[in-house]
Amino acid sequence: MKKVLITGAGSGFGKLFSFELAKRGYDVIAAVESPSQMRPLREEASKNNLSINVIKVDICDSADINYAIAQQADILVNNAGIGEGGALIDMPQTILRKQFEVNFFATTEVAKRFADSLIKRKSTGRIVFISSIGGLMTPELAGAYCASKHALEAVAESFKSELNNFGISVSTINPGPYLTGFNDRIMEASKNWSSLQENHVDHSDLTFDLPQYDENQDISAMCDVIIDSHAKFRNVFPEEFVEIIKTQQRQDWEK
Repeated sequence: MKKVLITGAGSGFGKLFSFELAKRGYDVIAAVESPSQMRPLREEASKNNLSINVIKVDICDSADINYAIAQQADILVNNAGIGEGGALIDMPQTILRKQFEVNFFATTEVAKRFADSLIKRKSTGRIVFISSIGGLMTPELAGAYCASKHALEAVAESFKSELNNFGISVSTINPGPYLTGFNDRIMEASKNWSSLQENHVDHSDLTFDLPQYDENQDISAMCDVIIDSHAKFRNVFPEEFVEIIKTQQRQDWEK
């Protein structure tokens, strides 16, 4: 039975991936950021008759990363992440650095350590980066989040070429707007800092104004990607966003 390590499993996609893969019989290691998330996740899994190993892993904590890697999983789902919304021109540098610390530096560190462990164990495996359509396009007032995901796309591409000879496959999953609560939190994040300075952009009423899909809609298809070492490198969900992204990228050349 293959072990799957999923970071950021306390809510959203991480929790949904954990439950779906446990239903399929995988040995799921659900890594949550905070100790307060452990008991609720265990209880919810138990109510659904699912066996899941819940551990505490803050991906910005080196000791926590050590513990996660020591689980010797076969598949890493690099899902943990945060979203900082608001205009980049107004955003404090500390907030921008925090965005990159979690979504880029810490996420990359977990992937590096996981790959290193597989290579030293002489074992094949798989790394799946949960990116975003924001890694391929940049909606208004989401520049910090999208920049971190654009950077992560480059890491994933590099890992794919570097790890191929070691039998470690790499893919990205690029979700669109799903109703997990994450998109709304991105827009609300600027409330923590926007009132503390004179802004060039009005942040008083930021909302996520795109239609959002049911969070469960494509979980099964995403999990198919997670477990398939022969899956495509880039996997956009919902599928209709593939053409939306390609159209936007073509238009960017003509601006």
